[in-house]
Amino acid sequence: MSNESQPKRQGPMGFGPGMMGSVEKAKDFKGSLKKLFAYMGRYKIAIFIVFVFAICSTVFSVVGPKILGKATTALATGLGNKIAGTGGIDFTYIGKILFTVLILYILSSGFGFVQGWIMTGITQRICYRLRREITEKINRMPMKYFESRTYGEVLSRITNDVDSLGQGLNQSITQIITSTATIIGVLIMMLSISPLMTLIAIIILPVSAGLLAFVMKKSQKFFKTQQEYLGHINGQVEETYAGHMVIQVFNKEKESIEKFNETNDVLYDSAWKSQFFSGLMHPVMMFVGNLGYAAVALSGGLLAIRGAITIGDIQAFILYVRNFTQPIQQIAQVLTQVQSMAASSERVFEFLSEEEEDQFVENAVSMDDIQGAVEFKNVRFGYKEDQTIIRDFSVSVKPGNKIAIVGPTGAGKTTIVKLLMRFYDVTQGEVLVDGHNIKEFNRRELREVFGMVLQDTWLFKGTIMENIRYGRMDATDAEVIEAAKAAHAHHFIKTLPGGYCMELNEDASNVSQGQKQLLTIARAILADNRILILDEATSSVDTRTEILIQKAMDNLMMGRTSFVIAHRLSTIRNADMILVMRDGDIVEQGNHEELLAKNGFYADLYNSQFEQAS
Repeated sequence: MSNESQPKRQGPMGFGPGMMGSVEKAKDFKGSLKKLFAYMGRYKIAIFIVFVFAICSTVFSVVGPKILGKATTALATGLGNKIAGTGGIDFTYIGKILFTVLILYILSSGFGFVQGWIMTGITQRICYRLRREITEKINRMPMKYFESRTYGEVLSRITNDVDSLGQGLNQSITQIITSTATIIGVLIMMLSISPLMTLIAIIILPVSAGLLAFVMKKSQKFFKTQQEYLGHINGQVEETYAGHMVIQVFNKEKESIEKFNETNDVLYDSAWKSQFFSGLMHPVMMFVGNLGYAAVALSGGLLAIRGAITIGDIQAFILYVRNFTQPIQQIAQVLTQVQSMAASSERVFEFLSEEEEDQFVENAVSMDDIQGAVEFKNVRFGYKEDQTIIRDFSVSVKPGNKIAIVGPTGAGKTTIVKLLMRFYDVTQGEVLVDGHNIKEFNRRELREVFGMVLQDTWLFKGTIMENIRYGRMDATDAEVIEAAKAAHAHHFIKTLPGGYCMELNEDASNVSQGQKQLLTIARAILADNRILILDEATSSVDTRTEILIQKAMDNLMMGRTSFVIAHRLSTIRNADMILVMRDGDIVEQGNHEELLAKNGFYADLYNSQFEQAS
């Protein structure tokens, strides 16, 4: 199928429309967080335990400074008595206080460790669940989604967005709980020491809140854009890498780098701005905190001179002031993480809410004993509503017939196959298998009836034996070898190091393109399906091998309904019926001799091949 008749998807050199658009704000910040928290509902007991443990850790930590202040007061009093000659330092009392503080801090650390361990487990389970649901979602999504997006953009949802969501979730929830509890606990302890000094300390809160609101407003759109263009970068890098040979052959390195730089500039701009606002918060909050710290120290000194508070209380209060500003800074930092997490979760949940194919049909027709009769009735179809590819396609195919589909590039040949397997649904008309509309079958069961060999081979990282067995997972080694022999692949496999146990690399580049084609043909032979679809199956092999494969295909197709798409018309001369397509319609049909006798469009196509060769 030509590119003219398919949905456009970005190629190795391109980006697709809209990628260089204006910065996009989060569509639904609150809604994304609401979905995420609802998603965490199954872990509410564990999260409640985290909440309790975080509070316990905070309480033990907050009580420590005030008790420690008693040791300072006892030490100062003892020194004063010793100087005055009225007594000495009570080290036993001070030792008991220090031991008590040590126990409190140990308990605080223990509770903190346990709640962190539990929260990490919850986060990883959520990430695992999201990745699993995304993977399952992919299998339920229509083909048009993937044909209109880059692979890297889809992969970014599974990797970058889920990772960012997990990191933010793991750090933000416990940090918000502990920081909030610390603020409340410290405030209570400060009030118990001196309401006046507490009033001075909390004056910094409005300033902090104002700075926090400013950062929230400014940075969210940059975090959203950062995640979005990270997906675009991944998509371009993946496709440029896959097509690097084509890029070099056409000397398009410069254009590729320029387009990459355009996307990278947007990513850089949004990333540094988001990180700048995130990083700016800490020094500004430190400055505001130090102002409060100085004011408290001055007022505490004056109150101590008047005898309103003890030296230990001043020490404890100064520690509380430091502990009071620190959680505010932490919350400020965490909220920037929450924004990044919200942007990531929004993209993940957008993907999970994408349109799905209807996998199951109520009272579906059974696929048992399928004979292989296929009929297209007045089929009309277009990938877009305003662009019709198939105008009025009708044909009836008997079980066991070999049907060849020929025509110029863009005529709609591959589209017919996609409609037959319900990768797309027809706009008008209907497609029948054994007299039943294919919409009456479950999609998965329908596709199990078909075996396919495509022009674009697909092999995965694994042994040759595993790649052929992919056609039928329960096949024995002997059956795999027989299928390879039928596809005339056995000889070349035996010459490879390791033979059938040789492992193909990630893109199967350690075998030739023709050998890849032979392996996929062997896979289709092993699958032994009722209906076969061969889309330019012999396009990547030499003439001698093509003749051998053609014989194997004739044996394979015997007794099976077969659809063969071919540009080399010499390979389909023995077809029971040849459908000649042009502009989405069947302009001629018949066998090879009948069509040549008509001296029409098919005859022109057939003879043009020999004219070009001569």
